Amino acid sequence: MIDFTSINASIESYLQSVLPAQVATLVECALIAVCAIAAYLVFAIVMIYMERKVCAAFQCRIGPDRVGFLGLLQVFADVFKMLIKEIIDIKDSDRALYTLAPFLVVMSSLITFSCLPFDNGLQVLDFNIGVFFIMAASSFGVLGILLAGWSSNNKFSMIGAIRSGGQMISYELSMSLCILTLVVLSGTMRVSEIVEMQREGWFIVRGHIPAIIAFLIYLIAGNAETNRAPFDLPEAESELTAGFHTEYSGMGFGLFYVAEFMNLFIIAGIATTLFLGGWTPLYIPGLDGFNAAMEWIPGIVWFLGKVFFVIWLLMWVRWTFPRLRIDQVLVLEWKYLVPIGLLNLLIMTVCVVMGWTL
Repeated sequence: MIDFTSINASIESYLQSVLPAQVATLVECALIAVCAIAAYLVFAIVMIYMERKVCAAFQCRIGPDRVGFLGLLQVFADVFKMLIKEIIDIKDSDRALYTLAPFLVVMSSLITFSCLPFDNGLQVLDFNIGVFFIMAASSFGVLGILLAGWSSNNKFSMIGAIRSGGQMISYELSMSLCILTLVVLSGTMRVSEIVEMQREGWFIVRGHIPAIIAFLIYLIAGNAETNRAPFDLPEAESELTAGFHTEYSGMGFGLFYVAEFMNLFIIAGIATTLFLGGWTPLYIPGLDGFNAAMEWIPGIVWFLGKVFFVIWLLMWVRWTFPRLRIDQVLVLEWKYLVPIGLLNLLIMTVCVVMGWTL
């Protein structure tokens, strides 16, 4: 098994030995930033390709297969196309806010992505309010969407931004209730401790029915948070063209596009961390040989395997169910998910106090 904690300590001690303390810290920060951005871009490419292939499979098509072997270079061709496309100046738009909006969305996504624990010691931030920080970092992305719609000077973009803002702010409440349910079960907000506590059983099993209910609500709310079907009202093509990013071209549109896919990865990553044990292997009590064999699989493989399984589930939902109306989206949240989430949180609290969890 790879222990990234010791690797990180070795790199830090080496830099401290050859450089002044402040310079070594700056070099560490630069290396971490480069690695985080590189991983972000790599997973974005994988996600875009996966979306196209999964969509094609559900619709009985082949998917991209022209550029590169099995279409593997299609995403790179699309990126090159966006880089050379003309960036159109919108008349009477707020130029500063129009330019800033996509960077706010990507910044929120990148900061949250950096908090995901890919393996033991393989995460950028890990402190005692880690879960709270993840919730806060993922929340300010909606500001970029609202700014994009308002600054574009387009009524369809504004309607899409208002829809997205109302939908994301509403469903954040259900996501927060589900996360709090798991915080009550674990008794800590430090992400690494939450994962370590699941070595002898993932919380979706140890938390019994309340954990399963929280997991299902989280997946529904997470799908709505990413503005994906059947919750894609902010980008309803038949009504709003492309919603809040209708007026964007070139890399402005590309940043929104990348952030949407990476937000899906983040939603799956948080679900994996809280419910499915993060980097911990599958553990079955009594099967010591099986458990010992599972320990040989690297933690990062476990984490990514679980993440892409959850992503596949969410893509399955997207390409199966029809789009909801905006009133149905809000009724589902405020009349059903929020009351069920509150009741579920109360039940989990009672179970923990009475010692009924595994």
